Amino acid sequence: MTHIVVLGSTNMDLVAYVEKAPQLGETVTGREFRTIPGGKGANQAIAAARAGATVSMIGAVGNDAFGTRLRSTLEQSGVTTDHLRTVEGPSGTAHIVVDDEGGNAIVVVPGANGTVDHLAPGDEALIASADALLLQLEIPLAAVLAGARTARAHGVRTILTPAPARPLPPELLAATDLLVPNEHEAATLTGRTDPFEAGAALLDSVPQVVITLGAAGSLHLTRDAGPLAVPAPPVTAVDSTGAGDTFVGALAVALGEERPIREALTWAAAAAALSVQKEGASASMPYRPEIEARYTS
Repeated sequence: MTHIVVLGSTNMDLVAYVEKAPQLGETVTGREFRTIPGGKGANQAIAAARAGATVSMIGAVGNDAFGTRLRSTLEQSGVTTDHLRTVEGPSGTAHIVVDDEGGNAIVVVPGANGTVDHLAPGDEALIASADALLLQLEIPLAAVLAGARTARAHGVRTILTPAPARPLPPELLAATDLLVPNEHEAATLTGRTDPFEAGAALLDSVPQVVITLGAAGSLHLTRDAGPLAVPAPPVTAVDSTGAGDTFVGALAVALGEERPIREALTWAAAAAALSVQKEGASASMPYRPEIEARYTS
């Protein structure tokens, strides 16, 4: 079984469902409101666990009701939470508006995630024991960099999702084995809106890139082979929240199982396609039998 460690955020998603998202200064009436456990770190951990990996989570929750529920949700999905700290104060929250076309807009309030600015005792040994370390940017950059350096020192594959989009220090990119931005994040990092051009530019800093393109699939680029475009299954999206995290979690599992890259990307795309057909982030993530049933090589 592939062992994956996730160093990242846990948030409670506060989700409002509307026909059309409001413009600045506009008020609209929503049709439903839900609280759903999320956060990019927790989402990727749950996605990987449901896809068949052994998963451990490093991060923090607050000593509030959200924190209790977040920890419980991770554990119920099979994620080990021994390294998930509980700190004074509120847990992280994400305030999400989802429209009837499945699009979303998100405001993240870090809460307890903001305290994860270093590796705690035992974290290094846990990372060293893994096959892969998954990282995102919803916790302080100091901890992300410490995790990446630790993984590199122990020969552990580092997979970085550069979200929320922001410029990245060269030392973090130098410690990254696989970068997985969406097309907007790739444009932020490179200043190039064409995914092929952005991916080629990113190869100056990392050895391998997968750019996710939503309904159009994904684009794989590496220094020693030509670009590979892999389509996504055609589906009707209900809620795209968490789809990218589902893709990354499933991709990490597929790569840990040493699947060829085209097969790994197709398998991950099947997982993401399943997730967008249900509401919520973690709540929509498929289990391995569902992915296998949806996957077509």
